[in-house]
Order: sequence, then C-alpha cells, then structure tokens
Amino acid sequence: MREWARRCLRALDVPPDDAACLADSLVQTSLWGIDSHGIARLPHYLNRLAHGSILARPAVRTVRSGPATAQVHGGQGLGIVVAHRANRLAIEMAREAGVAAVGVSDSSHCGAVGLYSRAAAEAGLVGLAFTHSDAIAAPFGGHAPFLGTNPVSIAFPRQDGPPVCLDMASTAIPWNRVMNARREGHALPPGVALDAHGGDATDPRAARALRPLGGAQQGYKGYGLALMIELLCGPLHGNPYGPHITPMYEQLAEPRRLGAFFIVLDPQRFAGGAQLAAVVALLAAELAAQPGRPRMPGDPEQAAEAARRRDGIPVEPGLWQEFLHWSERLGTPPPACA
Repeated sequence: MREWARRCLRALDVPPDDAACLADSLVQTSLWGIDSHGIARLPHYLNRLAHGSILARPAVRTVRSGPATAQVHGGQGLGIVVAHRANRLAIEMAREAGVAAVGVSDSSHCGAVGLYSRAAAEAGLVGLAFTHSDAIAAPFGGHAPFLGTNPVSIAFPRQDGPPVCLDMASTAIPWNRVMNARREGHALPPGVALDAHGGDATDPRAARALRPLGGAQQGYKGYGLALMIELLCGPLHGNPYGPHITPMYEQLAEPRRLGAFFIVLDPQRFAGGAQLAAVVALLAAELAAQPGRPRMPGDPEQAAEAARRRDGIPVEPGLWQEFLHWSERLGTPPPACA
C-alpha cells in the first residue's frame, strides 16, 4: 500500500519525500485501525491534487515569531506534509525553549492528529495537536451544521512502551465514517448524526450534521470543546472558520485554507519530568490490574497494529473500486491484495 500510494502521488508531481511522508502516514493510520483517516482518504487527496485545490509543490513558508512560537504558512499544500513540518519545528523549538506553539495556516486536511502528538512523545516530549474542518457538526441546541469535528490529541512518553495517546474528535464520530458508510452501504449507529430536520439519522445518506460529543443531553461538552479548537486553529492563524471553510468533498477546485496547532512541552523543565515516562508506565500497569483491565488511550491502536501487520489492512469493496479507478487513471498497478 505504501508503494502504491507513493506511485499515485508521484504521478501527480508530488516530490518523492512528500509522497513518502503522506503514504507512510496514511498506512500507519490504517495500521492503527483508524479507517476514517487512513489509506481510505488517499483518493480524496488525489482528487484535490487533480483539481488544483491542493498543490503538489507548494511554497511553504515558516516564520519564527518568538523564542517559542512560529507560524507555518502551508501554501495550499498537502495537509499531512505541512503538519509534519510544523510539528517537527515545534519539537525542535521545545528542546530549545522548553515549550513551543506552532500554528499552521492555508493548508488542507492533515489526517489523524495522533500522528503528530505521538511523534513528540516518541521523542521524549509531551505533544498536543489540534485541527478543524468545515461545517459538519451541529452546535448544542441546534441541528444545522456549523463547526467541524475538530479533534484533539495529547500524547505522553511511556517507559519501555509506546506513547500513551488520546486522539479524539469533538463529535460522536468523524464525518469520514459517514462517508465510508455511504460508500459501502452501512448504517450509522443511533444517536451520532442528525438529518435535515434535526431527527436521528442512521441512514448515512440522510445525515446532514453530526452530534457533538455527549449527545442530546450532554452535547454542550463536545460543542464547547469544538468551538475552542475552532478558535485555536482558525481565527488565531488567519484561517476561516466553520461555515466559511470550503467543504471537504465539494467545490473540489477551491482551496480549503485549513489550520492546525501544535504545542510541545519538554517534561525535563518540570518537577516530575525525570520520572514522567516511568510513572506513566506504572500508571498503565496499575490500571490494567483494575477490574475490567482498563487500557490506556492509544493501547487499542497498538493492538490493531499488531493484528494488521500480521493479517493485512482490510479494504472494503467500494474503496477497492476507488483504488482501481485511480490506478487506471494514473497508469500505476493497484496494490497487491490477499
């Protein structure tokens, strides 16, 4: 899958290093079992590259505005590539200053934000990552879409183990899960989406908005979180917000001008820093010994990766047809399948 994705991207003039970055990120996300943001999104990126709303060779510009702050202007480039660049800068600056905050402007969909927080944690730091999207989530008390799914990810290093990583949307499910359900003809679970009249939508074709995290009664929590992330990723970096962002799957020739925000902390600058990774590992072990054997955030993704490295990444029939379409269009063999 990595090689196939790289070939497709190279066929649309994406530079080799950028094609490898995007392909590897999408496949890694699929290995984690996050099929809403994994290799299933490659056809979307290819489509926008073909329409010119994502540029294969953007003029990305970085401005360091202070000892611990910077802005990365994405130049309408591939969001995952731009986000990795901004996150690497945040890691570098946090090593220098103890903390770093790096914003992204004028970019595109940056995939699963856990890619970036995990990278910081794997470097022994604490990573926070945020992004936003077009209007696909209803505010609490309403039923028309206004905000995005606006995810947050926080990751901590863990001694002798993978990072502990929270990666969650501020809505009940990501919108890409709705798109996957439409493509494959699956139903949505009740209580996660709304139709045009504000009723519950289990038919993905009838879904017009997602419910905020917390549902009909406690949705003010997800709504409030989404609104704050919107401000962090949109207006703070000169990007549009909610209903003023080009829809992901419509107006494919129009740039989306999406933002992201990365905060990285060096734990060694704080009192518990020297023992932090060891304490995180101890906490995980204590949790696992509790009734029900609770797991740490990120552990289900690690289990999924182990299974998928053994058994392969599943591809549903509708997605496979999209792969075949792009393979034929770009003149590259499709990925091998079992």
